[in-house]
Amino acid sequence: MPYLVGYAGLLEKGLLRPGDTVLVTAAASSVGLAAIALANRIGAVPVAAVRSADKVAALRAAGAAHVVVTGEQDVVEVALDVTGGRGLDVVYDAVAGPGVAEMARAVRPDGTIVIHGRLSGEPTVYPTATLPDLVVRSFTLFAMTRDEERLRRAAAFVSAGLAGGDFTPQVDRVFAGLDAVVDAHRHLDSGRQVGKVVLTT
Repeated sequence: MPYLVGYAGLLEKGLLRPGDTVLVTAAASSVGLAAIALANRIGAVPVAAVRSADKVAALRAAGAAHVVVTGEQDVVEVALDVTGGRGLDVVYDAVAGPGVAEMARAVRPDGTIVIHGRLSGEPTVYPTATLPDLVVRSFTLFAMTRDEERLRRAAAFVSAGLAGGDFTPQVDRVFAGLDAVVDAHRHLDSGRQVGKVVLTT
């Protein structure tokens, strides 16, 4: 499923192209890791944004060309640095909320912010203070999964990535049995995971 979300948000409409630089927020999530793999598969440059420096090594191992630790580093400064001052081509944002205004400053003119989640829980306001030359797009996976033709193309792309070894399931930890439900939730609440947390029965 994470690869379908990444395909729908980044590739289906041709928003991310070879040579583009994409900032992936919530990069240690399963969707974030999938977006990094998708970017690498097409020859784009993934920049991972994460809240914890503890996850930097894991994100580099997952294929992030650059990692920015939000709260410790200035996202705009890093984005401009890694693009030689040009700005990001795409931001793939799971957080939304007030941070979109900051992301807009990191994007090149006519760049795109794709919002696919609302982890901040706060309202997202278009950055009208600067009226940037910017495209902001949101989507839900369900629009694609209800369309047989779109889903067929997505499944073909993801299946080829899995068969070629470019895409792999990103499992952080497996908890065995229903007795481990509480421990699994504690692990999720800790925010330490990189990828999916699995509970087997």
